[in-house]
Amino acid sequence: MGQLQQVERYIQEGDVDALGRLIEQLNESTDFDMLYEAAGLLVDYGFMGEADRIYETLLLHLPDEAQLKIDRASTLLELGEEDEALLLLTDVGPDDEEYVQALLALADYYQMSGMAEAALSKIKEAHTLVPYEPVIRFAYAELLLESGKYGEAARLYLDLLEETDEIGGISMVARLAETYSAGAAYEEAIPYYEKMLQDQVLPDILFGAAFAYFQSGNAERAVAHLTDLIEMDPDYFSAYMLAGQSLSVMGEDRQAYDLFKDGIRRDEFDKELRLAAGKSALKLGLPEEAEGHLQEALALDPEYVEPLITLASLYSEGEEDAKLFELLSYTKEEWGDHPLLNAFMAYAYERDEQYDDAYVSYGKAYVGMRDDHGFLESYANFLVEEGKREEALVVVKELVSLVPENEYWRAYLEAQNDEEV
Repeated sequence: MGQLQQVERYIQEGDVDALGRLIEQLNESTDFDMLYEAAGLLVDYGFMGEADRIYETLLLHLPDEAQLKIDRASTLLELGEEDEALLLLTDVGPDDEEYVQALLALADYYQMSGMAEAALSKIKEAHTLVPYEPVIRFAYAELLLESGKYGEAARLYLDLLEETDEIGGISMVARLAETYSAGAAYEEAIPYYEKMLQDQVLPDILFGAAFAYFQSGNAERAVAHLTDLIEMDPDYFSAYMLAGQSLSVMGEDRQAYDLFKDGIRRDEFDKELRLAAGKSALKLGLPEEAEGHLQEALALDPEYVEPLITLASLYSEGEEDAKLFELLSYTKEEWGDHPLLNAFMAYAYERDEQYDDAYVSYGKAYVGMRDDHGFLESYANFLVEEGKREEALVVVKELVSLVPENEYWRAYLEAQNDEEV
């Protein structure tokens, strides 16, 4: 039995001790081709440490073999010996035939380590050296996509599509749809989604196509795809949200609301669907239903500020001050110094004749609402009523600057100026 067959036998039998003794013997051999094959076999079976011992032996005898440096570097990376691996890879120079291979290995390492720019630099250099190699063009496109360089990635995928439908099992059409969508070029993405749907109708493709149509302003086509998707997979929860939003854009508010509720029945823990249902109910003039949905969204996530604002707005508009105080007192840590919520509190305190508290809340809200003329007008009225003339003047000046056509406050400001004269 040959030594390679023995290596494989010991691996398959799990005889680690015998394998270790055999590797010691192999390392004494000068049959470098056999040693190289043995190392590759060990790598295939996941025996990286044993393979590395053989690669190290080979490099002692053949220190200038670039392929050995790359192979050993790969095993060292698997073993977590990154510094030594990088030294080997960077020791492969531009004059070596394997230089491009080393660049690709470095790009892989940098990509896995989260160093996107370094990875992109290496793959770009490889692409410059062999610009017509499909695998390298594809790898370059993949890194460009990951780095957010969508236009450049799309151009490479388009070039590749002229030559092949897929590389490594990855469809170029699918990549183009994904790349254009990621770059917000939704109209360009649509034909590629439709081409994929001609070949195979899958939930993710239907959703991608629907999202592209929605973003392109074609809500009807989005709804058509989403209807098919929900029929195919009723538990594809994201479809309910997008379908409801699409119907709302089309003016089909009742259908949108019903769809949001269908989604909630499928996924009772989806806080965003409950928020959407709450807003939809408000649009339909159903405040009690809206209140229920918004409270449920907050019960799922007390730190979810958007339903908190919507519910507080509902209470403020209805002058349900007791509910507003309870809501915002209970969730004080979640909203803190949010300007709009402080404004709601200020209005409620003023209605409740708690003027000191109203003054504090108005001041907190003012910091972030100086471009809201409705708030400024309420604040100005409050300050005038409280006799805080100098503070009122500051607010009125901002209000008149923001809404110069407001004759009442312009006249007030002129009257104050005349008094000063």
